[in-house]
Amino acid sequence: MEYPYSKEIVLKAKNGMAMLALSLLLMIAGFAAIGAGGILLDENGSSAAGVILLVAGILYSLVCWIPFMGLKVLKPHEALVLTLFGKYIGTLKGEGFFFVNPFVSAVNPAAGAGMATATEDQNPLPQANKTSKAIKTNFTSKTISLKSMTLNNNKQKVNDALGNPVEVGIVVIWRIANCSMAVFNVDNYKAFLSIQCDSALRNIARLYPYDIAEGGEEMTLRGSSQEVAEKLKAEIQARMEIAGIEILEARITHLAYAPEIAAVMLQRQQATVIIDARKMIVDGAVGMVEMALAKLSENNIVDLDEERKAAMVSNLLVVLCGNRDAQPVVNSGSIY
Repeated sequence: MEYPYSKEIVLKAKNGMAMLALSLLLMIAGFAAIGAGGILLDENGSSAAGVILLVAGILYSLVCWIPFMGLKVLKPHEALVLTLFGKYIGTLKGEGFFFVNPFVSAVNPAAGAGMATATEDQNPLPQANKTSKAIKTNFTSKTISLKSMTLNNNKQKVNDALGNPVEVGIVVIWRIANCSMAVFNVDNYKAFLSIQCDSALRNIARLYPYDIAEGGEEMTLRGSSQEVAEKLKAEIQARMEIAGIEILEARITHLAYAPEIAAVMLQRQQATVIIDARKMIVDGAVGMVEMALAKLSENNIVDLDEERKAAMVSNLLVVLCGNRDAQPVVNSGSIY
């Protein structure tokens, strides 16, 4: 799908230093014309040349500041999206000192704005802070950064595939690939990215269980971090195509059960570990009992009937599966 402003126009601006020198020379010439016209009028009275020089000098002195508005300075990995009387004319890229049409306007709706999150309204700023932030935004540069940037959203509570509430946080590495789409297709590309990351994270987290998979499901949020990260990156990238933003990496940085169920889930995990450990101990103990009976029968050390074998198996299992060290009892008589 082709979105509006997907074809970015890259401007070829003039050298700013040459235009600065020319503007300074013209300004000096304008002031010199005023002086020369005044001198001619003093010497010759109503001299036509003096009047022309004086009027031309005064008129140019009134507009001599206009060419200086077209001088733009860009640092490495910066860009300016320019409009002329509301129409997009191109994007200025590349480091250096440039001169463009003095009447163009740079557009960047996200200038001075932070990364809005889905939980931003839960802690509103005081009125004084909001005013100072608005004042700061008015004087912020309109340049757009083309560097790779990091978005680290607040942790949010979501439900996994089993309905368990979990807390998840992500970090997203991103950069602007198309400046015109980022500026004109969305209101604020920073806020748009942040909100879409929260939404994509919620959609991906509900597809997989936190840790314990049921019904043969293999992928989990905790055990399949690489696969989940790839799906999360693809989900966010699909949402950010309209804004011309490229997602370089997206990973889960925080994953934990919500506080209301964390203690219960910890007990569940501990019980699972204990059961697995007991199963391993029992399997090993049964193998050792089988080996002991086979060795006794093979070497004809002692001939045990079924009752004595059952007693021996019981004693060995108690010794091998017990939590404490066995306390042996010496029998000085016959076992029969």
